[in-house]
Amino acid sequence: MFHKEQRLIEEKIKEYCQANDIALAELKWQSIPFSGEWGFATSFFQTAANEVKRGKGEKLPVPQKAQEIAEQVKGQLGSVEGISHIEAVKGYLNIYFKTSEYAQRVVEETLAAGADFGRGEPKSETVMVEYAQPNTHHSFHIGHARNTILGEALARLVEFAGYKTIRASYPGDLGLGVVTVMWMYDKFYKGQEPADVHERGQWLLKLYVEANQLLEKKENETPEETAQREAYETERREMYRKWDAGDPYVRELWRTTREWSLEELREILRMLDVKIDVWFYESEVDEPSKAIVEELIAKGIADDERPQGGAVIVKIDEKLGLTKEKYRTNVILRSDGTTLYLTKDLALAKVKFEKYHVDRSIYVVDVRQSLHLQQAFAILKLWGFPQAEKCYHLGYGFVSLPEGAMSSRKGRVALFKEVADEAVKRVLSVEAEKSVDIPAEEREKIAAQIGLGALVYSMLSVDNNKDIVFNIDEALSFDGRTGPYIQNAHVRANSILKKSKVEEPALGSSKGQRSDLRPATFDYELTKHEVELIDLISQFPQKVQQAAEEYRPLVMATYAYDLANAFHSFYHAVPVLQAEDETVKNARLRLVAAAKQVIANALRLLGIQAPDMM
Repeated sequence: MFHKEQRLIEEKIKEYCQANDIALAELKWQSIPFSGEWGFATSFFQTAANEVKRGKGEKLPVPQKAQEIAEQVKGQLGSVEGISHIEAVKGYLNIYFKTSEYAQRVVEETLAAGADFGRGEPKSETVMVEYAQPNTHHSFHIGHARNTILGEALARLVEFAGYKTIRASYPGDLGLGVVTVMWMYDKFYKGQEPADVHERGQWLLKLYVEANQLLEKKENETPEETAQREAYETERREMYRKWDAGDPYVRELWRTTREWSLEELREILRMLDVKIDVWFYESEVDEPSKAIVEELIAKGIADDERPQGGAVIVKIDEKLGLTKEKYRTNVILRSDGTTLYLTKDLALAKVKFEKYHVDRSIYVVDVRQSLHLQQAFAILKLWGFPQAEKCYHLGYGFVSLPEGAMSSRKGRVALFKEVADEAVKRVLSVEAEKSVDIPAEEREKIAAQIGLGALVYSMLSVDNNKDIVFNIDEALSFDGRTGPYIQNAHVRANSILKKSKVEEPALGSSKGQRSDLRPATFDYELTKHEVELIDLISQFPQKVQQAAEEYRPLVMATYAYDLANAFHSFYHAVPVLQAEDETVKNARLRLVAAAKQVIANALRLLGIQAPDMM
């Protein structure tokens, strides 16, 4: 927000150091906590260490040298517009703003930028975020939801931070699990599929569970039962062989049943406001990956042990010259000529880099795949792709229910659609009692916003590396670290503005619209609640960049809660419409509008809607 002043001061510091042959280290700025004034600071300790190493000047200890440089720099800066005063303290250069001007600028810049407040400068790199990719022939459960919600929030943050962003999905659409459902459908249920998109997707999961029950060996199994089970297993394996051989009937059956899964997936993505740009499928990279194996052999990266009855392997540690085991040795083609997940991930990466010109590739995949992906990145590096250094695995922990872990094979899963419907239903029942003045149609819309918002926030408010025990009652609470609590802050801000009878556009700076309020003037003693709110609003652009650069949506989820919490405290403690002084009332109204805008911006980056009423 105060980049102009920062850049101007940086230029003056660089000029001074260059003129005086001082080996200036990179300047790292940080905010100064409010203590009567706002400001930012940088230290000269690394610069002092550089100077000591060069043996320049008096042989002072680094802290004293840092303070000496800070004082010299301060003496050369002179006055800077917008800056109240500058201090050199213990090796730091502290830059301070006049409190009233700082507060006014934060509020007015927020209102002027509106939905774009916090947006980063355009950056040169293209980022691809890969997520929302459950295996087909299963139904979308709450664990898949964590993957999708995490990936979408990251994509929004990276895009808002200034990167060109491509959203990609890579569903697994082949393998024995897929064939299991196809076999079950074809043998016992053909033509009985439900018409509804969600019911059909969920029905496929039921077929998978039932098939596993038929194919699983039981205790005290009779000879007849064993013979039947083995016959079923033979049929299933035969169908897999036919799929692999390109049998027209089996391939058509596969395409039809796959589409049922994809229809349900697309509908759920629509519910979550997720728009995937590029769809990759595991089946599409199977054959190309075999050609890649031959290329890696030709380059001396992979070793072909098929002549000795073995597989094609990559001795990653040896090829990288590592003396300690890190990546191990990996098979990239089995002895029978079939590929592995690793082989197909290499083929997919090649498409990402060469066709879509991706500079950074982020894989939103559960933590169990950590070593697998690190191995893939290492092979990409051996292969010669510079982007391998900027491949990143955003791992996440498991989602379980209070009653225990989920299992698709046993049918013990919480289906996302059922959980979402239940959340909306519960919110609607509360709304029907508390919001009787809101039309029924509007209540349904609000209930959907709150219910889905609660689900989304429950997945983002926990560190991605930690497991989640999903509890719908806790997620829907209007108190504490929840989506509804943050949404309610937005509603309360909207309520104040509505009661003020000031037209909302007048609070911003939309061109051509009249302004019922003057720019905020904070020439009065601010309450601690106003200070906290202004401070948090000013941090939003930096939090966007931090969350995007660290690939951590949790940073924004935590910030959204902190901002909402500060606003709730402000709402209860600080009179706005009842303020006796018109200047104070005007300033606080604009502060409320700015807080409302930033809460909405933060929620949007998390994939959560900001209702105006509850």
